[in-house]
Amino acid sequence: RHITYAFVNATLHVDPSTTLDSAVLIVKDGKIEDAGRKLSVPESAVVIDVNGKHIYPSFIDLFSDYGMPEVKKAMPQENPQLLSNTKGAYGWNQSVRAEFDAYKNFSADQKKADEMRKLGFGTTMSVYKDGVVRGTSVLALLGDEKENNMIIKDRAAAQFSFDPGSSTQDYPASLMGAIALIRQTYLDANWYKSGGYKKEYNISLDAFNRLRDLPQIFDAGEK
Repeated sequence: RHITYAFVNATLHVDPSTTLDSAVLIVKDGKIEDAGRKLSVPESAVVIDVNGKHIYPSFIDLFSDYGMPEVKKAMPQENPQLLSNTKGAYGWNQSVRAEFDAYKNFSADQKKADEMRKLGFGTTMSVYKDGVVRGTSVLALLGDEKENNMIIKDRAAAQFSFDPGSSTQDYPASLMGAIALIRQTYLDANWYKSGGYKKEYNISLDAFNRLRDLPQIFDAGEK
């Protein structure tokens, strides 16, 4: 749909040195058409009175750990650990954390949000940077309000990496192992979806299949 929006009565921060009171911002098909005072609003526009609120341009950090719990580093093991020690109906490898949803663990941090705003950021996609399959990330604003008012999109994207993270299992221990684990997880998820769920319930594979319709973002670490 082709829609034009007009945000009226805004305090508009056009650039770092220009602020306009009682201004109008016109957005057509997702792009800014015009901004300023005493603009003529198109007849077809959806008019939104923001009543003195501030509108300003900002960057979006698409790979941040803002608001996420601290990742605990894996402690060296005296004996090889071949099987997962995660309790519950989870998958066989601890570094496959498809069931992790960042929005359920998101906690706003006013001090860090203020630091990021000073750098020009207004929105962040927060990722829990732990595991080869990291679950979903959350898209949130960098404001000073409660989490309820800051979250824009709960399950914004699926996250992957080559790093097993906090897993204490021996496998995977190499780049080749991480790639093999991801390939095997896709095969296991296909089996689960095509009837495996009738034989057993698996939290990790069930969650992994729900990730596959989301944008896929991969933390490769380097080129």
